[in-house]
Parts: sequence; C-alpha cells; structure tokens
Amino acid sequence: MGDSVANGTTAGGAADGALEDTTDSAPLGLLPMSPEQRGQPARVRVQRRVEWAQTDAAGHHHWSSVLHWAEEAETVLHERLGIAHRTFGREPRVHLSVDFSGRLYFRDLVEIEIWVGEVGTSSVRYAFTVTRAGENAASGEMVAVHVDLESGRAQPWPQDVRDALTGGGEQVPELVGAG
Repeated sequence: MGDSVANGTTAGGAADGALEDTTDSAPLGLLPMSPEQRGQPARVRVQRRVEWAQTDAAGHHHWSSVLHWAEEAETVLHERLGIAHRTFGREPRVHLSVDFSGRLYFRDLVEIEIWVGEVGTSSVRYAFTVTRAGENAASGEMVAVHVDLESGRAQPWPQDVRDALTGGGEQVPELVGAG
C-alpha cells in the first residue's frame, strides 16, 4: 500500500490536498463539508446501541459485534462519500486486527469512528475505534482490496473513488436519537 494518505498527496498528485471535484460530501441532503475538511482522509462517526443479540453468556458484548459496527460505519462513510454503489461487494477483507480494552453491555450507547489510514494501488486500510462515554472499548484496523467482480482479482481504484477516500474529509455523523 504505497500511496499513503498521511503524506498529504491525493491521487491526482495534488500535494496541497485540494480536490478538483467540487461535489459536496453529503449526497443524502446533509450539510456539505467545510473547505478546511477537503483534502483530509475520509472519516465518519456513528452511534449504535448494544443490542441483546450482540451480547454473550458473560453479559457483555460479543467480540464479533465490534467488526459489525466497524462495517456499519464503513457503510455510512461510503454512502456519505457517494461511492457505496461502486464499492459494495468489491472490497473483500484481507486483514483484520482488533484490540479489546473494555466491556460493553446491553443498551449501552457506543460511538464508532472509522477513517482511511492509507490507500494503495488496490487496497485501503481503515482504522477504527469503539468507545462508550469517551472510554475506549476497542480499536483496530481493516484492510480491504478493490477487486474485479468477474475475476475476483485485485484491481486499481478508480481515480474518483481514490480521491473520495484520500480527500473526503470528516463526514456528517450518524447519531442515535433520544430514547
């Protein structure tokens, strides 16, 4: 994964991080991205409640629920960026890493933040955290590869998708309503 987001370059080679496309990041009619957010790696924060089916016999969250929440956050990120129709079903996971540091219980409100850490020729590394009331419960990374649907082989990112991932900035969060 040679093209690091951290180096400040976008796929078009613009070292200043400016995107040539002026399409806002809110295809769902939400607030557009501010100018200072453009050119930063894409990221989003979502909230979820721990559901009964996500707990185990010990009474706290099952480890696999963290991966479900991370993928739900990734879904929101791709929807906000306007690329979901081009990426879903084309990004198999090739690596997962999770560190667990706290327990979550039924009906706890958790926040999941996911961001693009690095974009390679055909891969993307997402980092994520899961917190409750500001306390870390889990953190990790997922690496996915963009593939051709017919062959299943790695395929370079389309330039506009690469630009969205590397320069999409912070997206509008998806928050749980009161109740």
